[in-house]
Amino acid sequence: MALAPAKAQPTFKGGPAALDAFLQSKIVYPEFSSQNCIAAAVQVSFMIQTDGRVTDAMIQQGPGIDLDDEALRVIKLTSGKWNIPADYKRAVRVVLPISFRPDYVRCQRNNGTSVPQMSMGQAIAAYQKRQELENAITNYYINKRSGKADERNESTIERLKQQLGINEELWKDVLDQANEKLKQGDKDGACKDWNFIKNTGSSLADDYLARYCK
Repeated sequence: MALAPAKAQPTFKGGPAALDAFLQSKIVYPEFSSQNCIAAAVQVSFMIQTDGRVTDAMIQQGPGIDLDDEALRVIKLTSGKWNIPADYKRAVRVVLPISFRPDYVRCQRNNGTSVPQMSMGQAIAAYQKRQELENAITNYYINKRSGKADERNESTIERLKQQLGINEELWKDVLDQANEKLKQGDKDGACKDWNFIKNTGSSLADDYLARYCK
């Protein structure tokens, strides 16, 4: 008995090479992984609806650091860019790997070597610890704006910022990342970055927040 032909599936407009080129062109390498020269492949699972929209994106396999968030972000940018077969009747779940390759020239310039400075296990532990400290900083400034912070702790917060390298140079890097996301049409991603700047004690992003993130 002859096998039934395989049902046609959604395909990215332009084919696999166009999909890879699109994803790589949209990646805004996250600050932690960029600074620490971390490479990884993140598996993203998502639904393609019958109208080509991407929904229900989630990490199927990833390192659990900032690369996961960026993988989800760029997958969502593919929404509406899929060719849908004419007889397509229901949504289908797709899993795609997103490859992250750091700028090893920058790594060599910053670290004196082109070899990543951490194992993946070390990177995960360092990222989790950094997130805890960043949360302490952002909670302080959020509470300060609402009049609920104990300002006697501000010197401790300033030391944490110095420890993490949260300074004018970092804020400008994050501002550049946010502006690139805005150019890509990702206002939510840009607002998240601008809020990080504001919630770590800088007014550098205030005009952007007022204009785009009301």
